[in-house]
Amino acid sequence: MAGSKLVLEGRVSIISFISGLGVLVIPLLVKFGSHIDWIFDYLTDVNGKIAIAAYITVINGFLLIIYKGPLYKVAVRACFLGFAFGCGLILSFADTTWTHFGWYMCSLSFFHYSEYLVTAIINPRSLSLDSFLLNHSVEYTVAAVSSWIEFTVEKLLIPEIKQMNWLCLVGLLMVFCGEGLRKAAMLTAGSNFNHIVQNEKAQSHVLVTTGVYALFRHPSYVGWFYWSIGTQIMLCNPICILGYTIASWRFFRERIEEEEISLINFFGEDYIEYKKKVFTGLPFISGIRVNS
Repeated sequence: MAGSKLVLEGRVSIISFISGLGVLVIPLLVKFGSHIDWIFDYLTDVNGKIAIAAYITVINGFLLIIYKGPLYKVAVRACFLGFAFGCGLILSFADTTWTHFGWYMCSLSFFHYSEYLVTAIINPRSLSLDSFLLNHSVEYTVAAVSSWIEFTVEKLLIPEIKQMNWLCLVGLLMVFCGEGLRKAAMLTAGSNFNHIVQNEKAQSHVLVTTGVYALFRHPSYVGWFYWSIGTQIMLCNPICILGYTIASWRFFRERIEEEEISLINFFGEDYIEYKKKVFTGLPFISGIRVNS
């Protein structure tokens, strides 16, 4: 049952993501073979907006015809993320001052799509629309929108602050490393990984201490922590860099303490010994205190 779910929903998400990514074809069809610096101007032009709107409408229509019910919900989300990734690539390679925002779009859309796809691979029983993490929380949405607003306002008022290329590259490196660490953690944990903290131990639940878990007790949280801050460093958003750091740190401190209570209940002395040997991976977060 779980295997068929993986094959079907995973395949649907891949096809839909690629369909959304097809937005890259639009500017290439308009002026094939030209230098890429014209693309941004074209896509912000009225004709470009009409072409993109028509493309989205046609693709959505096909998805609606091909997939029904839950599968359509998966398809439309994956397609949207593929579309965002494609637009991000266009901005990233165009001759425009919005290049770094293009990096951000690629990073954000890939993060959310890969969360779903990797979950489909490692733990299809837990797979749901929530696996995209698009509706993670109200706070997460507010944080994302705040970063977009800050970037736009500062770009209009003090554009030079958005052209600190060395700082953007530092942020991009943090994003790559954070994303890689998180996905490595998910793949290493396999079916033990779940986006929701588990309060009851499943029969297949084992304590994972190998791979990246030998380096950090909570590598998926470490990866997400530095990925989130990296996105704001990449955008040169000073206010959100501070805000994301504080908010992420508080969130993961509470999350780790909650999770470790369950892990101690599940694995007892084995987890306590593991806890003594391996650092959480996050600064000034030691996890739940255990009396000696």
